[in-house]
Amino acid sequence: MTEEIDENEARLLQAMSIDDTPPAEFKASAGSALPAGEKPARVYDVVEALKTVSDPEIMINVYDLGLIYKIQQAENGDLNIEMTLTAPGCPVAGILPQQVADAAAGVKGVGKVEVKVVWEPAWTMDRLSEEAKAMLELF
Repeated sequence: MTEEIDENEARLLQAMSIDDTPPAEFKASAGSALPAGEKPARVYDVVEALKTVSDPEIMINVYDLGLIYKIQQAENGDLNIEMTLTAPGCPVAGILPQQVADAAAGVKGVGKVEVKVVWEPAWTMDRLSEEAKAMLELF
């Protein structure tokens, strides 16, 4: 008997496999279009929301870990976010991008959010913020 696996679970299982080949593409989305005339959120507020999402293995937020590569905001409040993971085999690959999308979409003035996982440039510990380095005692 064949069990159906939803798309996110399949991606999570792929990320956990021994094969370090990154998934071809992973996207997560959340939110909806802003009503006409609503003022778009400040990017600062989006960053603060992203800081509420932590990597469950390291317990440091995704922003200070340096996993957020780009936040692009359209005039209508929609966001395109590019992020990476600490490694292609990261076991939270199937859930972390959706948590990022949900956190950003929860900010007043944010419309539709699309989060895309990118693998270039590869994440390194050099991307850690000073706060994250202090938490990991890397000084």
